[in-house]
Amino acid sequence: MDSSCSRSDSDSEDSPQRPLLRDGHGGSSGPEKAPACCSSRYGLALLSCYGFFVAYALRVNLSVAMVDMLNANRTGNVSPSLCPARSEGPARPIHNRSAALYDWDSETQGWILGSFFYGYILTQIPGGYLARRYGAKWLLGLGILGTVVFTLLTPLAADLGAGYLIAVRILEGVGEGVTFPAMHAMWASWAPPLERSRLVTISYAGAQLGTVVALPLSGQICFYLDWTYVFYVFGAVGLLWFLLWTLLVSDGPDSHRRISPQEKRYITCSLKNELSPSSDRIPWGSICRSMSLWAIVVAHFSYNWTFYTLLTLLPTYMSNILGFSIQQNGMLSALPYLGCWLMALLGGQVADRLRETCLFSTATVRKALSVTGMVGPAVFLLATGYTGCNYILAVVFLTVSSSLGGLTASGFNINHLDIAPSYAGILLGITNSFATIPGMVGPVIARALTRYNTLQEWQTVFLISAGINVFGAVFYTVFGTGEVQPWAARKGRGHSC
Repeated sequence: MDSSCSRSDSDSEDSPQRPLLRDGHGGSSGPEKAPACCSSRYGLALLSCYGFFVAYALRVNLSVAMVDMLNANRTGNVSPSLCPARSEGPARPIHNRSAALYDWDSETQGWILGSFFYGYILTQIPGGYLARRYGAKWLLGLGILGTVVFTLLTPLAADLGAGYLIAVRILEGVGEGVTFPAMHAMWASWAPPLERSRLVTISYAGAQLGTVVALPLSGQICFYLDWTYVFYVFGAVGLLWFLLWTLLVSDGPDSHRRISPQEKRYITCSLKNELSPSSDRIPWGSICRSMSLWAIVVAHFSYNWTFYTLLTLLPTYMSNILGFSIQQNGMLSALPYLGCWLMALLGGQVADRLRETCLFSTATVRKALSVTGMVGPAVFLLATGYTGCNYILAVVFLTVSSSLGGLTASGFNINHLDIAPSYAGILLGITNSFATIPGMVGPVIARALTRYNTLQEWQTVFLISAGINVFGAVFYTVFGTGEVQPWAARKGRGHSC
């Protein structure tokens, strides 16, 4: 790469959609790249990864705890289609049976599991707007802190009644709703274009990692202690993250106290023609009319239908259909998300290498990873429904399905930063608002369709999810793009680097 980040004003004005660095469209000039090791931008990636680990651990721990919170003798319906129970393994300690049990039917369980998303959807767009205008650090930090506080109150709310638990979960969703829009807004100021896939996927891989750790660990906590400790343990982990976040993170390179001059110059010069001042008027009309944005909306909605259905109900499927104990349940439910986490990290490396070294266009890379990460999971999820009681094959298919889905982290999930980096937080708030709807209605519909927990009922659930996934992949392939849109391009002359 060239050591200078200077570029003629005419080039900047004629091609506002081109990043300064080579992006797969032919550009080659840019600032000298700052080392990744011990850098502030990768430090931010790791700490935000920890933040999303906390966010998703707090989101999914109820899915496992729910299995242990229910009075098995009085809830649910026994069906002859259930698979034989697997070996229980060691006997559960007696002292962990002091926690209360509840007589919630399948419909109530569905509302409890889905209630988080009713709060989550409320703060998506406001989160993107507030992060752009006032900064993302405190918005994201306080959002997750709020979720931590209400997680610690979950056992008390459950004792008071299902309605109180639903209210607490809604408030948890309100806090977490700002996280992705705020982080997207922060990456718009921190992520050089040709490192964007790597940095963002490291950051958001914390979501899969949180799921991977929370599911088995929740099962172990339920087994050896009781379900109430699930919420106390993960709440404490969240409090530690908030302390580190407040001490070590800054909204942008300009306000960071420990960033090197070389890295600050590299980031600033890489983004100088993409970002517009925060005081600019937001082009709401152009945003709402953008087919590039609607392509992301449809893909995000479609993918999340499958993701949230499995996220909330996979432990139930493992218990009620495949016959796994609470201890086995958490471990096996985590396998799909372990694969998803690994594929998300791999996809980020592949995406940036295809753009930087192989000179593939941004649109081509985003679409290829999105199609692979949506059609592949649809095929294996559908196949899962027809494995019968072959629990090994069922777990393998579910793992492959979720693993391939990790590729979308470098597909449509990051596309907001390609088409409108200045408004990335707002755009993610819009797309994530639509993508939250599956979390609100998916578990409710799935539990309504699986009232008797038969294999045939679950086949219907998987078929619906697979069909929606394929539709989203096709729509995004047709209408998705990878260039900065005219309404999002920086106006006027860039500052000198």
